[in-house]
Amino acid sequence: MRYTEAGDPDCAISQALSVVGDTWTLLLLRDVAGGTHHFDALQNGLGISRKVLTERLKALVADGVLEKRLYHPHPPRYEYHLTDRGRGLLPVLVALQDWGGRYVLGDGTLTGTSTADSAETRRVMGLVGRRLPELSLVPVSGEPVDAVSGAHAWTVLYCYPGAFAPGGPGGNGHPPGWGDIPGAAGCTLESCTYRDRMDEFAARDAAVYGVSTQRPDQLGAFAEHARLPFPLLSDAALELAAALRLPTFRASGVDRLKRLTLILDAGRTIRGVLYPIPDPAGSVDDALALLDSLNTAG
Repeated sequence: MRYTEAGDPDCAISQALSVVGDTWTLLLLRDVAGGTHHFDALQNGLGISRKVLTERLKALVADGVLEKRLYHPHPPRYEYHLTDRGRGLLPVLVALQDWGGRYVLGDGTLTGTSTADSAETRRVMGLVGRRLPELSLVPVSGEPVDAVSGAHAWTVLYCYPGAFAPGGPGGNGHPPGWGDIPGAAGCTLESCTYRDRMDEFAARDAAVYGVSTQRPDQLGAFAEHARLPFPLLSDAALELAAALRLPTFRASGVDRLKRLTLILDAGRTIRGVLYPIPDPAGSVDDALALLDSLNTAG
């Protein structure tokens, strides 16, 4: 938002703040990334005045962060969507959330999990009833795919920090210090437990996807090593993390998803959430039990 000239024309931080260095602007980008695209919905969600919202949207379009898409010709009404330039800000939103959760709402501890009574857990559990925006994740093949299977009644997205094939740093594939981060370990066990119980998910007409922020080649190496019969999807661009404001932590220079499980129906609505997950293998039992309760509820 170029209300004032940035102090240092050669400082990238100063110049970036001239575009997004405003509380309303960052919250607006958060909500657009989360699938809110109409003016009235943005205003209601933020509690912002129409005048201020109009100014922010106009400036973000002018700066190439948002684009307008006509959805109603008479009178003309527009949706607002992130451009490629805007999607480049998703890691900024994720980093702000991670920093706020760790240092403002938390005690500064680096952790890959949470407690049952934390603000983070309340936010994640509040995803029930939320519709997943249209977005694509990258599988091992490299061709982006929809994160929800339209061919099944249910989609299980189990998100995890990282699973590694042997032979990487330290000789076992894990980044240095991985075992010292609470909640980080157990991804291989969790994935292999899903592998061994795939027939039970198929019997419930549920597709299973593992999701992490690892690169597709890393996912491919692990999937081959563990002989996984279901796809692993990469959220390296943080589109899923930003869209749902999923909890993350940063380790070995990478933003990583904390372990959680989402169950979605064929209409993309989140019907069940498991978080926090203290027992990676036991979470598979919990996912099956949650599917049974959802099927029983109709």
